[in-house]
Amino acid sequence: MVGKLIEYLSVFIALMIVLPVHEFAHAFVADKYGDYTPRVNGRLTLNPIAHVDLYGLLAIVLVRFGWGKPVPVNPNNFRKYKAGCFWVSIAGVLANYLLAFLTYPLFMLVIRAIFAGIIPDVGYFDDVLLFVSLYIPSLSINFCAFNLLPLYPLDGFKIVQTFNKKRGPIYRFLRDKGQYVLLGLLLLSVIADYTGLVYLDILGTVLGYMTDVMFYPITAFWGLIF
Repeated sequence: MVGKLIEYLSVFIALMIVLPVHEFAHAFVADKYGDYTPRVNGRLTLNPIAHVDLYGLLAIVLVRFGWGKPVPVNPNNFRKYKAGCFWVSIAGVLANYLLAFLTYPLFMLVIRAIFAGIIPDVGYFDDVLLFVSLYIPSLSINFCAFNLLPLYPLDGFKIVQTFNKKRGPIYRFLRDKGQYVLLGLLLLSVIADYTGLVYLDILGTVLGYMTDVMFYPITAFWGLIF
């Protein structure tokens, strides 16, 4: 029971760093391209309270992937429309990947410090510190993979939207039904997690492969140092 509470607390603390970095990146790039809508709506901030979406937060805690409150953007204000749409859409993903790259060595240092006795075993402090240092890079990569899925309203769909001019049946399906497909996949993941029917976890399988591929350059690079 205590172990689960420590885990949930650590996930929450990590999210209060990972989530605002993602959403702030969208707001920051939109602002730089001339759209001040995020600034007016109080989203040009790293304050996590401004970016938390309750359902997205619950999804992250339950199945380790989810979303924040979408940043309001008006593409018509962009000085360069197509470039603005693309970079605003991908900004959150890039920011989370950079965060994972920069914080992964912190996790390695924490492990070494704990085993060397540098970090004292006082209460559950060392456990929380270890889990938080692990969850920041891992949740960052999960955010990257999840948001790259080409389903509305995720960033992956917005990237597809930027380059897709034909607006064919596949595009319309992703736009009109994407959120329902996403909800269905999330529910299957929850069912799989609580029943042990792992074959139902289609989303987890796809994201697991994506996160492994995305994490490899980070672990390979820092593995040369640690």
